[in-house]
Amino acid sequence: MVCHKLGSLADLAVQEIEVGAPAEGEVVVNVAAAAVNFPDLLIVKGLYQARPELPFVVGSEMAGIVAQVGAGVTHLQVGDRVAGYGRVGAFGSIMTLLAKNVLPIPEAVSLEQAAAYTIAYGTSYHALVDRARIKEGERVLVLGAAGGVGLAAVEIANMMGAEVTACASTAEKLALATEYGATHTINYQEQNLSDRIKEIHGRRGVDVIYDPVGGDFSEQVFRRLGFGGRHLVVGFAAGAIPKLPFNLPLLKSASLMGVFWGAFCEQFPEQARNNHVHILKLIGEGKLNPKISKVFPLEKGIEAMQWVADRKVLGKILIRS
Repeated sequence: MVCHKLGSLADLAVQEIEVGAPAEGEVVVNVAAAAVNFPDLLIVKGLYQARPELPFVVGSEMAGIVAQVGAGVTHLQVGDRVAGYGRVGAFGSIMTLLAKNVLPIPEAVSLEQAAAYTIAYGTSYHALVDRARIKEGERVLVLGAAGGVGLAAVEIANMMGAEVTACASTAEKLALATEYGATHTINYQEQNLSDRIKEIHGRRGVDVIYDPVGGDFSEQVFRRLGFGGRHLVVGFAAGAIPKLPFNLPLLKSASLMGVFWGAFCEQFPEQARNNHVHILKLIGEGKLNPKISKVFPLEKGIEAMQWVADRKVLGKILIRS
């Protein structure tokens, strides 16, 4: 699936392109499945922090079988089952990517699970463990709790012993969040978000907010953050970047924490790799279970991306070439 110009999903085209041999430090992977993420839409529309050179193959994470190994690569060999990620390149039958961004996956982890875990679970684990350092018994509120990163955050926070409040727009999404460990739920299409948080948690409020949504919701939930709480800024799926009055973190002695997982992987590759190894182990042991709600063929890749744009997705959706 190739993007020749930025702007519209409708301009994407499925076509044959030539893929050369891997350069030093690269591998070529036969793609079994690739996951669709919200940043993929932003990249195609030219709204992401960085813009790849045109034309490019869309897609950022996948799993498959190593087909070729470039010079200097020692931790992978042809035939390995792997998961990998890059800014672009995943929506196709083959992907060339940096070997440092590719990990072998345990036999207990399926290729579909591996395709769905990298960004969602990598982001949420980094946010909750590395940034917020959540503790057992803390109160964690998750916005967008049925999407890829949100559902992963619900599951990870629950696994770590937190009391999770899941916020989403439909009863179906909240039911899924409950299945993944949420204790409390808020339907912010039908209920007043601020009032419902107060009803659940009283004056104490919540300890940690996981916020991949932004927009009008961010200030509402920040006002229900407890003293010394942490608000994790993960993304802006609602579209609008919120403007927060600075007296609020002052009065609450609260922290506003940015979560830029891609930059974290670049700055601290060894720690990021350790996180991935640990997450894959937990998936293999059945302690974490990426939710895959639908699989599209590559020919319907635009439809798959539109599902993400329309917020129809529960967990993750995959594309197979």
